[in-house]
Amino acid sequence: MNAIEMAMEMEQEAIDFYTKCAGKTNNPVGKKMFLSIVEDEKYHIACATKVTQGQKFKPAETTPLQDMKMIFEQNKEAMLQRVSSTTDELEALEMAMKMEEETIKFYQKATTQATNPAEKAFFECLIKDEEDHFAIFQNTYSFLSDTGNWFMWDEHSIVEG
Repeated sequence: MNAIEMAMEMEQEAIDFYTKCAGKTNNPVGKKMFLSIVEDEKYHIACATKVTQGQKFKPAETTPLQDMKMIFEQNKEAMLQRVSSTTDELEALEMAMKMEEETIKFYQKATTQATNPAEKAFFECLIKDEEDHFAIFQNTYSFLSDTGNWFMWDEHSIVEG
C-alpha cells in the first residue's frame, strides 16, 4: 500500500470516527463541528483519488478554521450559554487530537518521500488542514473543560484584581 492509499484509509477512519462523535454529541454546535470536519475528510479522499488518477486536485475554497469560524458565528447564542460537556465528549476530543497529531506526522513523512510534485503538494495541503483540525479540537476541548478561562484567553482579556 502506498502513502496515498494509506492516506485514503486514514481519512476514511477519521470520517467514521467523527461521524460517530457527531451522533453522540449533545451540543448542536459540537455536532456541526464534527460534521464539518467529516466533510473536510471526504474532500481529502476525493482529492487523493484525483492524485492517484494523475489529475490535478484543487485545495478547498475555505480552510477548516474559516468554516469553523462561520459555524461559531452562526451559533453564537448557543455558544454563549453555559455549556456542560460529558466525559465522553472530552475523551472524544482527546482522541481526535491524538488522531490528528498522528495523521500530521504521517503526512509530513509522506511529503518528504513523495516521488512527484503533485503528491508532495497534496500532502502539504493535507498537513495544513489537519493542523487546523487539531487546533479546532484543542480549542473546543479548552472551551468545554474550562469555559471561563477560555473566554479570558480567547478575548485576550486582562484580569485586574
